[in-house]
Amino acid sequence: MSATMLTELASERGIEPTQTLRGTGITPEILRDPTAEVTAGQELILVRNLLADLPDVPGLGLEAGTRYHAPAFGPLGFAMISSPTVGEALQVVTRWFDLSFSFSKLHRRDESDQITLVLDDTGVPDDVRCFNTERDLSAIVTMMRPLLPTMPIMLASLDIALPEPSYVDRYRDILAASGTKPNFGMPETAMRIDAALLPLALPQANRLIAEMCVQQCAALMHRRQARVGVSGQVRQHLLRRGHTTDQDEVARAMNLTVRTLRRRLAEEGTSYRELAAETTGMLAEELLSSGLPVEQIAERLGYADASSFTHAFKSWKGVTPGRFARERQRLRVPQREDSPY
Repeated sequence: MSATMLTELASERGIEPTQTLRGTGITPEILRDPTAEVTAGQELILVRNLLADLPDVPGLGLEAGTRYHAPAFGPLGFAMISSPTVGEALQVVTRWFDLSFSFSKLHRRDESDQITLVLDDTGVPDDVRCFNTERDLSAIVTMMRPLLPTMPIMLASLDIALPEPSYVDRYRDILAASGTKPNFGMPETAMRIDAALLPLALPQANRLIAEMCVQQCAALMHRRQARVGVSGQVRQHLLRRGHTTDQDEVARAMNLTVRTLRRRLAEEGTSYRELAAETTGMLAEELLSSGLPVEQIAERLGYADASSFTHAFKSWKGVTPGRFARERQRLRVPQREDSPY
């Protein structure tokens, strides 16, 4: 699971797992459970912890992505590598990309001589966008290399919607297997694949296994959606996109009209406004408990300034953020080693 790989990455650099997992609700037992699932919101907090604890490591997302071999993606990864052809593997990835660990969305554009895969990060919070893009690109190249082990060039071009970093050599080293040099400062992050590659057979092709894994992908997606319901899906969108995301944007992301979203939430006994306040309040409590200054928390949660955040927090909890943090610290007792906080 992704959370395990990120925690191990931090451990290799001297960060204790309990430090990396603070505020996520993830315990070491969960990391050791192969059937456990970590939500996007939990992983988002984990990534923020990782970036806060290792602020001086250039290309941390690139390094993380090299750990994401196909088996790490479960049924999605096995369905891809078992697909009969490159084209069918791309169909699997495009259809079930939401089962990956990325915070981005994947869009596909078919053109006459090439396929373009666009990583849409419009819903990814600014403070993790660079890490997310780097991890995605590195992971995709890591997964693709075994598919075409004899091909010197996998990508016709690679555009990246980030400015060229000082550690550009890290990009070139890690993404060298893609067969092309990255173009920075582009309008979108996009990978272009020559259409001539689509009919090529894959070395581990097994249609029966591929079909079985696709069925597992469908079942996993169904279980996730059934378990969280509409309100749970809205919470996940809010955790990923921030409390300032409006109802129209979330409805579009869920392929619903605003009217239908309101009705479905009402059927579950809640509303968009209640979920937005609940989600932001939960994140605020976790961040205050971690000891971050109010000013930094306000910025992370998208408030214009600390006073705006303080006013909102007091309306939810009846106390100021400072007092809440002091009370939480006063009541804190020594934690067991397996505590999620």
